[in-house]
Amino acid sequence: MGEWIGRDRKARRCYGFDEIALVPGAVTINPEEVDISWEINGKKFLIPFLASAMDGVVDPKFAIAMGKLGGIAVLNLEGIYTRYDHYAPILEDIAKATPEKATELVQKLYLKPIKEGLIAKRIREIKKAGVPAVVSTIPQHAEKFGKIAQEAGCDIFVIQSTVTTVRHISKSYKVVDLKKLCKQLKMPVIVGNSVTYQVAVELMETGISGLLIGIGPGSACTTRGVIGVGVPQVTAICDSMAARDFYFKKSRRYIPIIADGGMSTGGDVCKAFACGADAVMVGSAFARTKEAPGRGFHWGMATPHANLPRGTRIRVGTTGTLEEILFGPAKLDDGTQNLVGALRTCMGNVGAKNVKALQQTEIIIAPAIKTEGKLFQAAQKVGMMK
Repeated sequence: MGEWIGRDRKARRCYGFDEIALVPGAVTINPEEVDISWEINGKKFLIPFLASAMDGVVDPKFAIAMGKLGGIAVLNLEGIYTRYDHYAPILEDIAKATPEKATELVQKLYLKPIKEGLIAKRIREIKKAGVPAVVSTIPQHAEKFGKIAQEAGCDIFVIQSTVTTVRHISKSYKVVDLKKLCKQLKMPVIVGNSVTYQVAVELMETGISGLLIGIGPGSACTTRGVIGVGVPQVTAICDSMAARDFYFKKSRRYIPIIADGGMSTGGDVCKAFACGADAVMVGSAFARTKEAPGRGFHWGMATPHANLPRGTRIRVGTTGTLEEILFGPAKLDDGTQNLVGALRTCMGNVGAKNVKALQQTEIIIAPAIKTEGKLFQAAQKVGMMK
């Protein structure tokens, strides 16, 4: 499989969201009667949406708001909320920085050491509101922070890096033993990110409870430009779905896969589920909410890297409340609001009673799906052509 790109060298054709479309079903369903809930390790959530562990998206207040609406917001333990007791002035400085100085400023602000006491404090702030506390850290800190998070009452622990594999080689630092860690922690562990079948299977075999899919598709991520690594989300999710289903047949353990990044509209979200996702992790859409701490700005998790930033600060603006972004009513015509409504309507149109049925929807390759017949939208820069 693949095409020749040079002598004795083949490349596989992969696809992104803009290149496919979903085919309507022979039976349609009332959108209000479909089931969009999902489960991880026996924990059920009303909506299959996670807010990305990015400092411009999730702070303790946002995590509480998201939890009360039935979703999950992941707090970044490597960010400013565990480095600064009072983080509002830090967020203000980042928002005021010029585009030329933004990355340099973020790098400087993130040099302050992480305070382990703040990890427990932030988790307790979220738990006190009666919603799940979900946090994220890098593999190097997973063992230490995992213990602290568990003692503080954390509900789900996320271990996240640009590319995560079971077989990691390093002489300069201790490599995290995922299988051992999953046994030690008494809470579900989500790991990411990956994009290939083989890596997905190997990660699932360690005992994880969920897997994040996506390398470089995020709006604030520059990984694909900086190091040239990544797989378009449609192909990455489909391959990971195959890995999930293979592992389930082998072990009878169902490990949900979470599409992470690359979804800016309701249509993208719907396509992610149709490709096999059990839930989606979204950043920029939630960064635009009034509840988001970024003040209309959004920056990637790897932006503060001291030597090779693989993220940037972008302006996304503030377009509505979190409830409007999730449930509407939509005030914009570009599909960036009422994401839950979009998902329900899509499921109704393809005849899917639940997310599992949506994953079986017929998908077609359709590169003209967003431009066909949209001459006036393109000329006036409205709707799908903004």
